[in-house]
Amino acid sequence: MPPINVLSKEISELIAAGEVIERPSSVIKELVENSIDSGAKHITVEIKNGGTTYMRVTDDGCGMSFGDVPKAFLRHATSKIREKEDLENIITLGFRGEALASVAAVARVEIMTKQREELYGTLYTIEGSVEKSHEESGCPDGTTVIIRDLFYNVPARRKFMKKDVTEANAVSTILQKITMSHPDIAFRFIRDNRTEFHSGGDGELFSAIYAVYGRDFARDLIPVDYEYEGVKVGGYVIKPLYSKNNRAFQNFFVNGRYVRSRLCSAALENAYTNMIMTGKFPACVLLIDLAPSAMDVNIHPTKAEVRFTDEKSVTDAIYFAVKNAMMKDGLIYEFELKPHADWTKAAPEQEEMKQQEFLFTPVDKIEETEQKLAAAAAPVHTAAKPQPVTEEKPYTADITPSTAYDEPKHVQQTTPVYERPAETAPETADVPETVKEPVTVEAPEQPEAVEGFSYITQQAFTAAPAPKPVESEKPQESVWTEKPKIRVIGEAFGLYIVAEVGDDTMIMIDKHAAHERIIFERLKSRNCRQYSQQLLTGVRVLLTGDEFSALETNQELLADLGFAFDFSEKPYVVATAVPTFIMELDMEDIISEIAGNLRMYSHDPQSHMLDDMLHTVACKSAIKGNDKNDIAELQSLAEQVYFDERIRHCPHGRPVMFTMTKSNISHQFKRT
Repeated sequence: MPPINVLSKEISELIAAGEVIERPSSVIKELVENSIDSGAKHITVEIKNGGTTYMRVTDDGCGMSFGDVPKAFLRHATSKIREKEDLENIITLGFRGEALASVAAVARVEIMTKQREELYGTLYTIEGSVEKSHEESGCPDGTTVIIRDLFYNVPARRKFMKKDVTEANAVSTILQKITMSHPDIAFRFIRDNRTEFHSGGDGELFSAIYAVYGRDFARDLIPVDYEYEGVKVGGYVIKPLYSKNNRAFQNFFVNGRYVRSRLCSAALENAYTNMIMTGKFPACVLLIDLAPSAMDVNIHPTKAEVRFTDEKSVTDAIYFAVKNAMMKDGLIYEFELKPHADWTKAAPEQEEMKQQEFLFTPVDKIEETEQKLAAAAAPVHTAAKPQPVTEEKPYTADITPSTAYDEPKHVQQTTPVYERPAETAPETADVPETVKEPVTVEAPEQPEAVEGFSYITQQAFTAAPAPKPVESEKPQESVWTEKPKIRVIGEAFGLYIVAEVGDDTMIMIDKHAAHERIIFERLKSRNCRQYSQQLLTGVRVLLTGDEFSALETNQELLADLGFAFDFSEKPYVVATAVPTFIMELDMEDIISEIAGNLRMYSHDPQSHMLDDMLHTVACKSAIKGNDKNDIAELQSLAEQVYFDERIRHCPHGRPVMFTMTKSNISHQFKRT
């Protein structure tokens, strides 16, 4: 065996630097985290050539003293911790004391720093862990670090650097995540002498997300605010309809630190079960706050991974925070009537647009066409009004509203949707003394809330009760008087229900997707005994031994789903009762699929483990496109969908309903 040698400081520094500094984005991450820990409120990051030749980070933090600057570039030198107990209560982003030493080992570094109470600042340069200069200098408060020629002394590492655009994108990505984790700090990113993005630093997370991802992403977000067992979850999640093709937009921040966590990602995606399209992934910006002692960030030099002491509390907090947020929002989508504009095209000039209007009209026919229109319109206008000239001069017309719009109250008084009889009764009418007494209206009974959850109630896990009949003697006690009236207009293309809600909204409902979700919720609630129907002739199905045993073992679960079986003819099972809404289906296929799913999940046959089977049953039993349905069926379906916030997506994630406002439609017809 060769003799054992103690490595020199130069070689050991290069090896250690490789654990922390992998590419320019690693350098930016470490320097920006130091700026945040210094209390900076404004941070500017500039790179050139992807950061391989030039990087600059400027902040207005507390700065460093003249004597502390050389110490900062020593390995394991830090101001964040002093004793080993401090590792259990880390509240800063940096604490290992390796960042500056690692950067200085593989690059040329220049730092200018000044504390507010000092008259002069410090200029310090170091290359390859070798100090070059250390002197006083005039500079603004805060710290500026300039990195040049990354990996200049490690050709092997420099050879594996990617293209400049790829490295710059990596820097932009990590800076975007840091920007969202600290919305109270104003960030500016300059890439090859061009400002790529900047945030206002107003302390609002939504503003930071808007600055990073833009208006379209921010428009589709739902706010999250929840606390469970000492874990506080805040931020935003995206609506299920606007989910992404990958997990690149899943951002988790634990105590202000961006982390990659499969645990958090799994909890998020579980909350979107049955509401998201297959192959899509939810996006989020979630801020998770918990006690520093409840997690460990000292498991990797880059501090990008964390380990939680109580993983179940964290996953439950994320899951129910997202669920509550989506239930509170209601997930009603507004139909987009306008086509998406191509903002990359330059807007045409006004004169060019005028010429394009008559591009296909011969010049000699323009006057002839105008004369014909004037001649045809003249008798009509002269009969009603002698001088209708204003309509032919749109550019000089009077913009004063006509008298038809001076009294909008006439439009609002037509046919109210609903009204309270007690308010419309005349005051002079003879009313018995017993009626003049104030009537005490009991508040509707609130559903019992599940302990610890603000929006999820016990009602979410049981079938919705039938509405109580409205008593004509006491109309003021009716719960439905406050709900908008839904009037079904008809169907479109045999697929969509068109209905009016109140007097200013129109909705379109996918009747198959809506009915599928209703049936799915019935099955998943495991409360379908009321829909169970006895069969005059049982359906015999041949099963394998494992499938037969799985059905026999889970008879109680099957009874909750509305099924009953006779197991006396093994290996055949005989279905003696099935839910009424699947009686017209191929029962052999349905029973075989149920048995297969129960066999697969025999160790934990819970309803949420059988979603695939429930999806299939619901999809096959729901009404189909072009099915003939009378107006009463459509009316019932529309009311169930609109008033039940659970029915916003089919089990496969497709949206069930869109809304269109009256003002939006009027805008399309240029009436507003």
